[in-house]
Amino acid sequence: MKLIKPKFWNHKNIISLSLLPLSLVVQLVIFLKKKFTKTVNFKIPIVCIGNVYVGGTGKTPLSILVSKELSKIGKKPVIIRKYYKEHKDEHALIKENLNNLILNLNRTDAIQEAQNKNFDTAILDDGFQDFKIKKDLSIICFNSNFEGNGFVIPAGPLRENLNSIKNAQIIVINGYKNLKFEKKILEINNNIDIYYSKYKAVNFEKFNQKELLVITGIGNPENFLNLLNNHNLKIAKKYIFPDHYTFSKEELYNFIREAKKNGYQIICTEKDYHRIKEYSIEEIDFLRVELVLEKKETLIKKIQDIYD
Repeated sequence: MKLIKPKFWNHKNIISLSLLPLSLVVQLVIFLKKKFTKTVNFKIPIVCIGNVYVGGTGKTPLSILVSKELSKIGKKPVIIRKYYKEHKDEHALIKENLNNLILNLNRTDAIQEAQNKNFDTAILDDGFQDFKIKKDLSIICFNSNFEGNGFVIPAGPLRENLNSIKNAQIIVINGYKNLKFEKKILEINNNIDIYYSKYKAVNFEKFNQKELLVITGIGNPENFLNLLNNHNLKIAKKYIFPDHYTFSKEELYNFIREAKKNGYQIICTEKDYHRIKEYSIEEIDFLRVELVLEKKETLIKKIQDIYD
């Protein structure tokens, strides 16, 4: 989904309130899907890493981390994704880190393929709203700067009602500790475990003392901008595009001309870079990041329990 989140999603206002009837229709459709969709069981455990909030919440980096950690303890996991042509950037990001990725227009077919190839764990990168699949463990990702009016799309930023986290066992919040949001989560599901993650910039030193022209088309650009600011990198100008935005060669050369004119260094995210590296443009660089998960061993042990 190529989308820039509208500002009216952040608050209850005349626009969001006027769209509430459509949100109620969406919620009714979701309710009916949950009630009448036949659940499919699989021979291998299913770990779902999903979200209920539209936009980037760190599902793919966490899926990669979990897959790597399970491989370390002798498991043979595979990441399952529903195939979307415009998501090739995320596919490339996974393949750069792992050999194990199965893409399919139908997630159940992908899991069946995983079983046939003797993988012993399927990690659903997204798919919490795929009610056909019986999950053994569901992990929901949020950003700590979670904003929203609490409404379901199109009136707000939620894919489904927040009460849906009653069906999850783990929440991973990316960013700073948010006690207010923790309290809200636990009021809905007091049996859920809450963990925190953060992004660590690996190569930020190369951008020190430079004025940066930022170009990015990701689900939550604020995370990227905050990371640059946290490392005291100077943002001279920024261009924000919808998630999975496809940059044209002409656009990129326009950025290069602007950068050369003003003495800027062009920077983007690693995910953005996977959409533009085919042009072999040396003037554009990316910030490489790693996901750091607090209490990682405890979370992995929680996942291990599904094998018992």
